[in-house]
Amino acid sequence: MPRFHCPVPLAEGDTLSLPAGAARHVQVLRMQPGDALTLFHGGLAAQLPPGQARPDYADGSFEAVITRMGRSEVEVRVGARQVEQADAGPRVHLLSGVPANERMDWLVEKAAELGVASIRPLMTERSVLRLKGERAEKKQAHWQAVAVAACEQSGRNRVPELHPVSTLAEAVQGADSKAARWILSLSEGSQPLAVLMQEALPDDIYLLSGPEGGLSAGEEALALARGFRPLSLGRHVLRAETAPLAALACLTLRQG
Repeated sequence: MPRFHCPVPLAEGDTLSLPAGAARHVQVLRMQPGDALTLFHGGLAAQLPPGQARPDYADGSFEAVITRMGRSEVEVRVGARQVEQADAGPRVHLLSGVPANERMDWLVEKAAELGVASIRPLMTERSVLRLKGERAEKKQAHWQAVAVAACEQSGRNRVPELHPVSTLAEAVQGADSKAARWILSLSEGSQPLAVLMQEALPDDIYLLSGPEGGLSAGEEALALARGFRPLSLGRHVLRAETAPLAALACLTLRQG
């Protein structure tokens, strides 16, 4: 059954017009009145009522049926809510140096499929792609849309949040000191991921990964000084977009 991100309050029995993006998608698929679909809110903090407890509609998904098709509008009747089992294990927050070309799109898509809780793109000393101002904001919005599409396809009901592009110093300083903080590193003395996963893990993990060429010695030293522990994925050198996904995949298998 087709799935659509619908970041508005949802309740069984309601009749509502789909947001523009979802409506366009329904029309592209040439769906008709009477066709069934699935809606999910996604749970992004910016789309929830400020200062209120997390509402039920922010998690899980809802059955729905198309009741009317207009030229640009799609009206649906919301059906029963399907409760999603909570993810087991810690929430992983990826701090990633932005790789060049379209590789960040691929990284965001696959990280969303693998259950990442949030992604913070980083401008680092060796970043090839330089982003700031309006261009950075447009990229953030684009990557958030990539994450939404990945959740629609994969069946995941909670959309990871794409934070604004920041510097590495800002990212490591903002990492919760109560969380596990790991940095992907090729340095001697880095602990294998299998060893770290044997430990009792807190609710949140911050996973720091560099762009092409990795983090500089100074950047790695800064992260270590802020409590990040060096993590090894083995003897092979993985690409900037592959390394964090390998770690995420291992954590997903551990949780499953």
